[in-house]
Formats: sequence, C-alpha cells, structure tokens
Amino acid sequence: MIRHSALIIDDERIARSELYYLLRDHPEIEIAGQDASVAEATARIAEVKPELIFLDVQMPGASGFDLFDRIHVEAWVIFVTAYEEFALRAFEVNALDYLTKPVQPQRLRLAIERFLHRVKLEAPAIGLTMSDSILLTIDRRPRFVRVESIDCILVEGDYSRVIVAGRPLGMVLKSMKEWEKVLPESNFCRIQRSAMVNCEHVTQLEPHEGGGYTVHVRNVETPLIMSRRCARQFRSRFAV
Repeated sequence: MIRHSALIIDDERIARSELYYLLRDHPEIEIAGQDASVAEATARIAEVKPELIFLDVQMPGASGFDLFDRIHVEAWVIFVTAYEEFALRAFEVNALDYLTKPVQPQRLRLAIERFLHRVKLEAPAIGLTMSDSILLTIDRRPRFVRVESIDCILVEGDYSRVIVAGRPLGMVLKSMKEWEKVLPESNFCRIQRSAMVNCEHVTQLEPHEGGGYTVHVRNVETPLIMSRRCARQFRSRFAV
C-alpha cells in the first residue's frame, strides 16, 4: 500500500487529536506532523514536503489563508473549520475540500477518496515540449492543441480555460497542478493561483503595486496580474 504524508495544522489540541484519531481508519494517510500555528507549519512544510494538509482557518497570529502568502504550498489542502462562511474563499485558493467541525467520519472519507483520486490522475505525468500537441476534451469534444500556440491558461477550480490566439477554446477538466506537471516549465510560468502564461507570448511586464507585475500577453486584450509571491519566483527563474 502506498502511504501519503500529511500534516494537521490547528491551534486547538483537542481538534488535532480528534482528526488524528479519525485518520487511523485511513492507512493510506501517514501523519508526518501536527502544528498549532502557521509559523510552525511553514517550517515543517519546507522540511517534510507533505502531499496533503489539513488546515484550520482561524488561528492566533495568522489565519490558514496566510499560509499561502508565506510559502509555496504544493500539497493538496483540505480546510477544517467550524465556520462555513470561509468555504467560498477556501475554493478561491484551490483547496481540495472543505470540512466543518466536528468532522464526520463519512465526510472525511469522501475527502480522502477525492485526494486519492487526484493523486491517481496526476501520476504518471508525461512532460510535453513546445512542438508537441496535447489532446484536450473541450465542451465534450476531443481536440488537438499545439502547446506552443497556447497564450495562457485561466483556472477555475478543477476546470480551466485555454486561450489560443486570444480566443478561449472552452472549458477543460484540468487543474493547475495537472497543467504544471505536463507543460514545459522553461516556457510556461504560473503568475497567480489561477493563471499561467506562455512566456514566449509575453510582450511586456510592468511593475504592479505590492511587488507584482502587470503581464501583457500577445493576443490577449486584458492584461493579467502577477502576484507578489509568483513575481519573486519569476525573478529567481528568469533573473529579472
């Protein structure tokens, strides 16, 4: 059996213990650590590189959402909180699922099954080159799209909109993580949680408030905004 590493991040010790107890029924998940704050979690994530994170929202000092501004989170995230009003924002940061306290065993099982399904979809991934074509099912119809023709990709949850020659082709059932695994990383760059651009189609970068950039993409009328965190990674990659 393949076991997947996970972290529990919650400032309440009882809540951490209860979730840990429920996860004993899921041997596929191995708890690599428990943290009571975002500050503690930031260091542990960098150390153990978990595949899954159970993340509380309201914590002293910094909220669960602040974690995404402090470190690049590659793990799938399942929010666990007593407050349903945070659900919409949770999915805005591309969370895998959202559980409300007290966590129900059956609901947790569904979240775990969703995670395992995602992992199965992700592997094995075949890297593409710019001269390759990728077969996409767009609006229920298969279509070959040449990788180098893609201007940008705009992600909406588990779906994405592929822009070619300035025109959206339609909705594709493919998440940002799936795109990052298959597209050539030397040519495509993620500029925010929900957008990726073909660097060869970028015509201009302008400084944007907060330390990011306004990104002008060939054929795309409306400029895109590169977040501050992505801008730091972009400068590191391309020595801007």
